[in-house]
Amino acid sequence: MVDEVLRCLRPAAGDVAVDCTLGGGGHAQAILAHVQPGGRVIGLDLDAIELPRTQARLQADGFGPDTFVARHGNFAHLPHVLEAEGLAEVDLILADLGVSSMQADDPDRGFSYKQPGPLDMRLNPSEGEPAWQLLSRVSEDALSALLTENADEPHARFIASLLTRTPVQTTHALERLVRTGLTAARPELAKADVKMSVRRTFQALRIAVNDEFSALDALLASLPQCLAPGGRVAFLTFHSGEDRRVKQAFRAGRRAGVYTDAADEIIQSTKEETFANRRASSAKLRWAVR
Repeated sequence: MVDEVLRCLRPAAGDVAVDCTLGGGGHAQAILAHVQPGGRVIGLDLDAIELPRTQARLQADGFGPDTFVARHGNFAHLPHVLEAEGLAEVDLILADLGVSSMQADDPDRGFSYKQPGPLDMRLNPSEGEPAWQLLSRVSEDALSALLTENADEPHARFIASLLTRTPVQTTHALERLVRTGLTAARPELAKADVKMSVRRTFQALRIAVNDEFSALDALLASLPQCLAPGGRVAFLTFHSGEDRRVKQAFRAGRRAGVYTDAADEIIQSTKEETFANRRASSAKLRWAVR
């Protein structure tokens, strides 16, 4: 949704922007092309593995330190990031909350069950505990609540009972346990519904491992002090828990006069992009103006 993001942010020459989730750098590169001359982009990401690769690619494309810098960190601490860069506020902020393709497609990261790998899921592999360790210590009640809160999983209680009774340490073991367990206990469920429960289980664990909702809440709270008057912010979310937080924050800010304008409806990917990239099908784009 690069074109849609650009229409929401409206980058112009001289703007200073923060890409809170640099990933592969696609959004940052597009924004960089529009803020020249005189503008710059600060790319922020938790992933210490992919960050230097993206930085090298953008530098090879001609975006030197005067126009682009990459910083390893959590967007929950955006005010401190700006302070370190000598900035009080910026013109544009973007946060794409989806897992990048590089992360999802690397079996060693444990984000997807499409290939066998360790059940890790950490965005920053050098910090925190992997998902398999979380599962080894969490109670059934806590796991059921986690599945409900993080993924709106309708079979949260049953899946929690499965995962707290049988230890799993790999992506395939988790997928197989949830799939076969649900199929046996709920034979009336369609295969597509079982598959969705597997996907929601992975999603819920990833959010918990990385404490993603707390980080998002912190970013939303800090936006007013980080955006210059007239500055624009855009969020790409990928499930209801994220979108609900962004929508409520923008609406509350609009009522309080913090934001002069905000999206009334979500923007979704075009049919062409969804066909070419199925991961775009669940993306929801919202924007606001300081």
